[in-house]
Amino acid sequence: MKTFIARQPIFDVKQEVYAYELLFRSGMENFFNGDNLDQASSKVIGDSVLLHGLDVLTAGKKAFYNVTRQTLTEGYCAMLPEEQTVVEILENIEPDAETLEACKKLKEAGYPIALDDFVYEEKFKPFLELADIIKVDFLLSNKAEQRDMAERFIPKGIQMLAEKVETWEIYQEAKEMGYVFFQGYYFAKPTILSTKDIPSFKLHYLQILQEIQKPQLSYQGLEEIIKREMSLSYKLLRYINSAFFGWQVTVSSINHALVLLGEVEVKKWTSLMALSNMADGKTDELVIQAIVRAKFCESLAPKLGLAARSQDLFLMGMFSLIDGIMDRPIEEVLEKIPIESDIKDALLGKEGRLRDIYQLILSYEKGDWEAIPPLHEKLRLDEEGIAAFYLEAVDMANQSFKGTN
Repeated sequence: MKTFIARQPIFDVKQEVYAYELLFRSGMENFFNGDNLDQASSKVIGDSVLLHGLDVLTAGKKAFYNVTRQTLTEGYCAMLPEEQTVVEILENIEPDAETLEACKKLKEAGYPIALDDFVYEEKFKPFLELADIIKVDFLLSNKAEQRDMAERFIPKGIQMLAEKVETWEIYQEAKEMGYVFFQGYYFAKPTILSTKDIPSFKLHYLQILQEIQKPQLSYQGLEEIIKREMSLSYKLLRYINSAFFGWQVTVSSINHALVLLGEVEVKKWTSLMALSNMADGKTDELVIQAIVRAKFCESLAPKLGLAARSQDLFLMGMFSLIDGIMDRPIEEVLEKIPIESDIKDALLGKEGRLRDIYQLILSYEKGDWEAIPPLHEKLRLDEEGIAAFYLEAVDMANQSFKGTN
């Protein structure tokens, strides 16, 4: 049985990743089949621990799991490590004797309890006595309801999580109300700030991106750039000497490191380093997300008949968040980077095959399972193996980002 996965970051008030909500489905064809919700819920628990590994999926952060009544009462959550788990009670679960007993056992074992898409009703009072976190949908509720729940439950020691946070204004309002966790599109695509000039240090890294996109890559020219940036020199040597490659040889020079990596890997690594440094002061998740998209795009290339353009697709994913990273409109940034015109068109929203691929990546990322089958059909893409590509991309992002710090 195929497994599909998405992970959605949950941020704290410092805009640092607190946890990931893991969303699994056993296949596209049965997403709407209510008979399979219990199976999907139990499968996410089993697969995340036994098959994929939480270290890969969350990089040590907490994981929020949606649980059905059956998953809860059968005790499947006990398979999960309590220090990394938040059990998320779905809004359609009734607080009867059996479910309350299951929740009490989880609390006693050290598992935090979250109430999903919570709307206050008297019947849910027993759940409230056990809840550590309440999630409020900021698209489906109004400001009065959002504030009322914060004022009602924060004094009881419950932490409030605002989900579907789509704009900077909503994020600020939620913070002012006392919400301490946040989830939504705003954090994946930060507000673009208008400035007259690109800061000099960011301009320097933008010049590095320009250099590596020239038709003929010059190792000597790139070596000179890296040598001028001491932190890049250090990170390159640390990266290539790491266990990630499994090489027995010790690399002692910049030129040696570049030759060992080869042109394709050099471009990937340099792109990652440039984006990471340009994102200074931003949430790490922004860069990690760009890396996941880049690797996912690259992995899909052969299945789409675009093996020869895998590097271009890698760059499409990598540059998809460049506007948020540089605090500049994406049109302005892309003007300065000599990448293929159809890649730019796709990132700017122009319809075409590459734009469809980009939309597919976003749909997997958000767990928008309804949107995926039409894109598969349009791209003539066999879904077999795609879930594995996503997991590989997440793992690669986690491993690569360790080398940027």
